[in-house]
Amino acid sequence: MKKVLLGVVVLVFLGLSGWLAYYFYQKANTDPVVYKTEAPFETEIVKKTVATGSIVPRKEVQVKSQVSGIVEELHVEAGEIVKKGQLLAKIRIVPNMVSVNNAETNLQTARLNFEEAKRELARYDELYAQKVIPEQEYRRYKADFALKQEAMQAAENNLQLVREGSSRKRGQQSSNLVYSTIDGMLLDVPIKVGTSIIERNNFNEGTTIATVADMRSLVFEGKIDESEVGKLKENMDLVLTIGAIEGRTFDAKLEYISPKGVDEEGSIKFPIRAQVVLDEKDFIRAGYSANADIVLDKRDKVMAIKESVLQFDKGKPYVEVETAPQQFEKRMIKTGLSDGINIEVVSGLDEKEKVKVPNVGIAQT
Repeated sequence: MKKVLLGVVVLVFLGLSGWLAYYFYQKANTDPVVYKTEAPFETEIVKKTVATGSIVPRKEVQVKSQVSGIVEELHVEAGEIVKKGQLLAKIRIVPNMVSVNNAETNLQTARLNFEEAKRELARYDELYAQKVIPEQEYRRYKADFALKQEAMQAAENNLQLVREGSSRKRGQQSSNLVYSTIDGMLLDVPIKVGTSIIERNNFNEGTTIATVADMRSLVFEGKIDESEVGKLKENMDLVLTIGAIEGRTFDAKLEYISPKGVDEEGSIKFPIRAQVVLDEKDFIRAGYSANADIVLDKRDKVMAIKESVLQFDKGKPYVEVETAPQQFEKRMIKTGLSDGINIEVVSGLDEKEKVKVPNVGIAQT
């Protein structure tokens, strides 16, 4: 038994000795770790946030018909430039038979009343000429005749309106003709000749004949996270990047920040609006998606380092400064503005000094 135990101890000793020999051999033949270093540099640091949204016209209206019926004529198509008051479409009215019947009945009654008043006035003309009745009574019958005549003309106009959408009354615009209400571009004409439409009234919005917008006055409408909205102020500059227009950016001026946020996918976002600054030759289509870079703060020609070399001790920033080749000392520094890649160094570091990159690797200084 003693021999067995002795053999086990010897084997363990030999194994341990072999492992130690291998470890020290590897240690002696391993290349020393070389740390990368970087020097501070002068740069411009811009802190910004990004808002997503789209480009829309500031003034966009939907032109609707005042009467129900069928589109008989269509004089425009999407993409055309129109002027205020330009004819867009003509509507053929399909009269409501109940309304037509009521209008015809009213007209017949008005005619009977007019004919009766006409006969009475003729009789009183003779009596007044013979000085049988006083002038005051005669004038009352003339006024009654004029009222009955006006009522008959109104009944005729009403019947024509019900049937055709227009009347012979002088100066009255036909209600079955649809005109543009503003100057601008036709963004959409969703109807075609033969389409049935309904009128706009207090109970329904009516069928849209055309959508007209002023494409020279565009705005960016987007949303920004609640963590950033407190840093925004009106008249801030924005730089717009439109996905459909490559290689160009557009300037904009922030003009509105909503006082109320909206819940969007579990986070609160605040709507914003900015005026897009355009050149005469620029043309942007309505509805383009865009990203807006909003400059929150900016520093010109400041000393900075990469954020990747920055380390923290109990929340306080420091760097390891090279004092001799591959020898470093810990130094606390004061930092300023950061753009997420570079960070401003306010104090604690000289521009001629080099700092260690924390990542370990075999590289050249």
